[in-house]
Amino acid sequence: MLSKIAVIGNVNCALNEVFTKLARLQAKQNFSFAIVAGDLFGDCSKEEDLKQISALLQGNISVPLPTYFSVGSHPIPTRVIEKIQADDEVCPNLYFIGRRGTLKTSEGIRIAALGGEITSDTNDPKVNNRYYARYTESDARALYGVHNADILITNDWPKSILERSNVSIPEGATVPNGVQCVADICSTLKPRYHFSARGDFFFEREPFFHLQSEEAPDAKYLTRFINLASVNNAAKEKWIYAFTFDPDAPLPSTVPAGATASPLASVTRKRPISSAHDGTFHRFARGDDAFYRPQKRARKPPPGPGECFFCLSNPDIATHLITSIGNDSYVTTAKGPLPTADTYPSLGFPGHMLIIPLVHAPTFTAITEQETRVSTYREMQRYRDALHAMLQARAGGKLGAVTWEVSRGNGIHIHWQFLPVSADMITKGLVEAAFKVEAENLSYPKFERSMRPDGENEPGDFFRLWLWQPSRDNTEDGNNLKTLILPLTPDFRFDLQFGRRVMAKLLQLEDRINWRDAVQSTDEETRDAEAFKTAFKAFDFSLEE
Repeated sequence: MLSKIAVIGNVNCALNEVFTKLARLQAKQNFSFAIVAGDLFGDCSKEEDLKQISALLQGNISVPLPTYFSVGSHPIPTRVIEKIQADDEVCPNLYFIGRRGTLKTSEGIRIAALGGEITSDTNDPKVNNRYYARYTESDARALYGVHNADILITNDWPKSILERSNVSIPEGATVPNGVQCVADICSTLKPRYHFSARGDFFFEREPFFHLQSEEAPDAKYLTRFINLASVNNAAKEKWIYAFTFDPDAPLPSTVPAGATASPLASVTRKRPISSAHDGTFHRFARGDDAFYRPQKRARKPPPGPGECFFCLSNPDIATHLITSIGNDSYVTTAKGPLPTADTYPSLGFPGHMLIIPLVHAPTFTAITEQETRVSTYREMQRYRDALHAMLQARAGGKLGAVTWEVSRGNGIHIHWQFLPVSADMITKGLVEAAFKVEAENLSYPKFERSMRPDGENEPGDFFRLWLWQPSRDNTEDGNNLKTLILPLTPDFRFDLQFGRRVMAKLLQLEDRINWRDAVQSTDEETRDAEAFKTAFKAFDFSLEE
């Protein structure tokens, strides 16, 4: 279905002027929605700016059609934040996507946004605030999992966007510095349109085509990059851009005249998630960057990809829980951890972690691309080994670890649960015995010793258990890691909380068997996550250059 869309540059609190003009245009053009690509409010340094915000919040300025905005170069004003948190909107028809967010409109148009300016200061306490005007490379990598978008909005320009272009920049204009991770997002999502408002001038680059994909070798993924000027700019540069878009239109099979090859540098990472699994939900999400255009929608039948618990592309993901993001997987603290921060004094944090692949698949064998399957499994192993090394250093050999995985073809998303445990419990065989006894009590199959060197190809459905005991001489894992497999069948009624239940009984933490009974406050979760990141920093290979 054809939709008319209006995109606006930096408004900088000229709210009455912009929405009045938009109302006049709407009467003639009947836009489906509008997007503000830059700063809606700006720095709010003038008294008139504050009056404009008050008028908007009090309903004295009307927004004539659904309008979406992200973060520009300035943080969102406190009064606006309070209104969003109270009502999920600034005012009727005005919606905040989030600093990093995605949405799919009722017309079926996919929009992805990354607002703010790039920062390398991951220790900035505000960096996880969805209203803050800074983002990290981790924020950018989180959008890779969306896999595709029709419209991409970023405050920063992608690096190298001017290369191969014959379109000139207006005389005297200052070209913004390009950012590599923004280029990576564009290369990964392959949007039809990529908008920015960082430079205070209008610039529309020639369309450029991306590399062909295996899924559609004959299709040409074309992107149009457009920068919009600010409202009331001195040079009277174009600040509003209108176009018609059909999300169901097929990709062109030929390259249009004047188009160039992509100027963006190659993405130096593995293949992204399959396009069939995007826009998903996370069990420990809290709604930081979430927004969906208000509409009545039929509930999707479970367990569709839109209900996945573990996809990093989820706009609702609780970024304060994520502690490390690699090329193929990431690590997060568990919501409602089984231990507490006091369980292991040598750690000072619960240590209950999840290792989760970026690719959406119920099992490793369900990942059709062998390269992705192998690289994902190996990186998850590498994260587990790094966690072992952290425990070895932090606890002086007094803590071992248990890792488990439920692998079922009718599952949703692979994930490993990692839990520290007293080294004596591992060495004396107490943990292994606890799992075997519980399995016997439940009439489950017997555990088997796995001898496969390629764990990513373990056949069938199974519950997999890794038991690690620390080395007394600080050597590598070696023979200190034992892998056990409890074979399952597709129709077998298996308790998905089996691993947590066994460990809760063993650690005498039965009151915390259900993770919902152990949920912490956001401040507590943030404190534990930050404590873990500090301890893990020396072992976190994702931080390596």
